[in-house]
Amino acid sequence: WLIDGLVAEAPDTDLAVDLEVDATGKIVCPGLIETQATLQEPGWDDDETIASGTAAAVAGGVTSVACLPETQPVVDNRAAVEFIRQQAERVGACHVFAIGAVTKNRQGEELAEIGQLVEGGAVALSDGKRPVANAEVMRRGLEYARMFGCRVFHHPQVPELVAGGVMHEGLYSTLLGLGGMPAEAEEILVARDVALAEMTGGSLHLMTISTAASVDILRRARQRGVDVTASVTPHHLVLTDAEMQTFDANYKVDPPLRSQEHIEALVEGLVDGTIEVICSDHRPVPAEEKELELDLAPFGIVGLETLLPLCVRALIDSERMDWPQLIALLTTGPAKVLGVDKGTIGVGAIADVIVIDPDAEWTIDPAAFRSRCSNSPFGGWQVRGRVESVFVEGQRVFCIEGSV
Repeated sequence: WLIDGLVAEAPDTDLAVDLEVDATGKIVCPGLIETQATLQEPGWDDDETIASGTAAAVAGGVTSVACLPETQPVVDNRAAVEFIRQQAERVGACHVFAIGAVTKNRQGEELAEIGQLVEGGAVALSDGKRPVANAEVMRRGLEYARMFGCRVFHHPQVPELVAGGVMHEGLYSTLLGLGGMPAEAEEILVARDVALAEMTGGSLHLMTISTAASVDILRRARQRGVDVTASVTPHHLVLTDAEMQTFDANYKVDPPLRSQEHIEALVEGLVDGTIEVICSDHRPVPAEEKELELDLAPFGIVGLETLLPLCVRALIDSERMDWPQLIALLTTGPAKVLGVDKGTIGVGAIADVIVIDPDAEWTIDPAAFRSRCSNSPFGGWQVRGRVESVFVEGQRVFCIEGSV
C-alpha cells in the first residue's frame, strides 16, 4: 500500500482506493537511483534541462538522480546548489540531488567552499569528467569532505595520457589509426586515489571504472578496509572497442569502450561485490555535435531510459546474477554511495516504487526518448525487461500505455 506518500501496511479498515495496479507476474521494487547524470541546467538548457532529464529518468524507472556540477555557472557555491534543488521541486518529475564541485570552477586548483556546498544540500563532491590531477588538491579535498561527512566522486584518468584520444588504445585503435586512451591512464589515478583515501581516511567513489586492473586495485583496497566505492555503466558491459570500426560517434564515450577481457573483469567485480553501483552516466549531446568528425565529436551517451534493459542483457540474460542482485546495484548500492535515505520499500519508507515486467520484449527507439537528445548507439536493439509504472512519493508519474 502507498498511503500519504509512504509505504504502509495494509490497513485494518476498508479505504477508498485511488489507483489499483495489477502487478501479477511483475517485479515491484524501489525506484532506481542514478549517481551521475549530466542535466545541463543552468548553462546548456537547449541540450537538456532538469525537467527533460527527470522526465527521461522516470521513463527508465529512475526516481532519484544525482547530477554532476557540469553547468554554467559551475555548482561550486551554495546558491548554485539551492537553484538546482528549487528547480527540481518546481519542474522535476523525480528527486534530484546536487553534487557540488570539489574545486572552484572545476579548475582543479583551489578547493570550493565545501562546507557551504554541503549546508546547501550537496550530497557529494566532484569535478565531473575533469580529473583532479594535482595530488595535494585531491588529498585536501578528501580531508575536507571527510569533515563534512560526504564522499568525493572522481573521474580517474591522467589527462596527459588521454589528450587527443578518441578510443581505447589497443588493436582497433591501431587498425583504425585513431588516437588511443590507454587503460593505464585510468589505472594510475585509481591507484593514486586509493592511496590518498587510505592516507586521509576519506570517502572516495571512483566514477565509471572500465579496466581489469582498476577492478583489482579496488578489490584489494576494499579488503584492506579503505572506504572506496566504484560504479560501472551498462554500455561498458555490452559494447567493446570493436564498435568503433563503424566510426559512429555515438560509441564515443569517456572512459572509452574497452576490449572483452576488461568487460569480463567488470562483470566479475559486480558479481563478487567489489563494485556496488551501476549508473547510466547520462550525458546528452545534440545530434549536430555527434555528427562532427570523430576526433571533434563530444563524448557521451544518453542512458537513463535504457539503463534497466541493458543491465538485463549484460547480467540477467547471461545468467551472471539474478534480479535481486541486479536491483541492489541500481538501488541500495547507489543510495549508500550518495548517503541518501532511498532504495528501500520497507514500511515507512518514502513511496518511490516501480513495477517492472521482466519478460517484456521491446525495441529501443531513441527518437521516442524523453531526453532532449538521442545520442545512443542502441537504436533498434531488441531488449527484455521494461518499467511499466513509476511512483514518486506515492504519485504515479509514469506508466506504459495500456498498463493498468
